[in-house]
Amino acid sequence: MRTRSKRYAEGLKLVDRKKKYTVEEAVEIVRKTPPAKFDETVLLVLRLGIDSKKAEQMVRGSVTLPRGIGKTRKVIVFAEGEAADAARKAGADEVGGVDLVAKVQGGFLDFDIAIANPAMMRHVGKLGKILGPQGKMPSPKSGTVTENLGQAVGEFKGGKIEYRADAAGNVHAPMGKRSFEPVALAENVKAFLDHVRATRPASVKGTFVLKGTLSSAMGPGVPLAI
Repeated sequence: MRTRSKRYAEGLKLVDRKKKYTVEEAVEIVRKTPPAKFDETVLLVLRLGIDSKKAEQMVRGSVTLPRGIGKTRKVIVFAEGEAADAARKAGADEVGGVDLVAKVQGGFLDFDIAIANPAMMRHVGKLGKILGPQGKMPSPKSGTVTENLGQAVGEFKGGKIEYRADAAGNVHAPMGKRSFEPVALAENVKAFLDHVRATRPASVKGTFVLKGTLSSAMGPGVPLAI
């Protein structure tokens, strides 16, 4: 049987599991739960009414949250020539062509986001088995395969996040830090919900967003009134 910490148990006392809370109410509860010794990330988890085994119902994409996520992420870019220069100018942490592909094949995974110029995908495709399981494989759907590398680097370093439904139809996404002002967290949550609703696959029948919970990284989930 799983043992919860005293801090978690104290936080759970603030949550009525039979009730569903507005975004603003959920944010307030998350911020009132006993804090950890670090500035926790606030996480949103959505359960979608999709069949993840059907390719046409896969939900995946990227969105720029209006208040950012409170974290500077490492971004690498697969590009050469002028495209590589644009990526460096935009602040990419590492830029390279086949040499960078080889470096990743050799075990280099110290980055959060990988972006690729379309011309490089014939080489980057070899990294599918390495980057795919980690959710770092560049993809046009997530905005990480693009000609406009400068813009993409700036957006992902500034708060743009990627998301993808897992095998159970769940989407996990960071909404910012616990130290954010309540209004900032609420704006991020609402923006993400609106964005996900807009991505509803045409073949999905019935309710699309089944339920959602908001929590700090170390705290209990607060059910949302979706």
